[in-house]
Amino acid sequence: MTASKSSRARAARAAARASADRDTASGGTAVRSGTAVKDRGQARPGQAARSQARTTAAGRGPRTPVAEQDPGERGPALWLQLTSFVLALGGLGVSIYLTIAHFTESSLAGCSESGLVNCTKVTTSPQSYVFGIPVAVLGLAFFVFVAAIMSPWAWQARRREIHLLRVASMVAGIGMVIYLVYAEFIIIGSICLYCTSVHVITFLLFVLTAFAAAAWGLKPGAAWGSRRDGEAEAEAA
Repeated sequence: MTASKSSRARAARAAARASADRDTASGGTAVRSGTAVKDRGQARPGQAARSQARTTAAGRGPRTPVAEQDPGERGPALWLQLTSFVLALGGLGVSIYLTIAHFTESSLAGCSESGLVNCTKVTTSPQSYVFGIPVAVLGLAFFVFVAAIMSPWAWQARRREIHLLRVASMVAGIGMVIYLVYAEFIIIGSICLYCTSVHVITFLLFVLTAFAAAAWGLKPGAAWGSRRDGEAEAEAA
């Protein structure tokens, strides 16, 4: 009887150890399974990133619609930058010619010498000097500065001071034009075609600068190729 009880006790302990071994093995399998799932879950973002990179490289990536890009955020359009630059170069060319004619005392080509249009009368009048400086020289210095400040590179500058300086220079320029037009019509009684062309160019530059400040503010202008890039992206989308 005692031997039977001892045998049953040993059998019970063996069964308990076997059950504990099975539980341990099952727990280890579950841990390994969870770790594998976790590893697979961590691998998915990397795979997704590689997949996205391949898709983008193949040209199938998501594109930002051009319509969502606000042109006002880029500042003045490229056409305005180029137009103002060309006008500034034209004014610079006329100013150079007037300065050369002033110091060589030569007559201006194609300009009448009598009647309302009388270039010599205008360019040799006392009003052709301001503070003892020839107006032609002042015009030359002004348009050298304007050609630089109206260049596309200056329009695209990120410094706010440059855009403020452009506006201030054009306000000063249009003020000088108003005085010179007054002097020609009221004091001298004649006009100079070359001077008038400079006045018209200055007025147009003033209008373009004022329009740019009103429409876009003092933001950097649109960069080179931005229009072409936008159109190409719209066609490819």
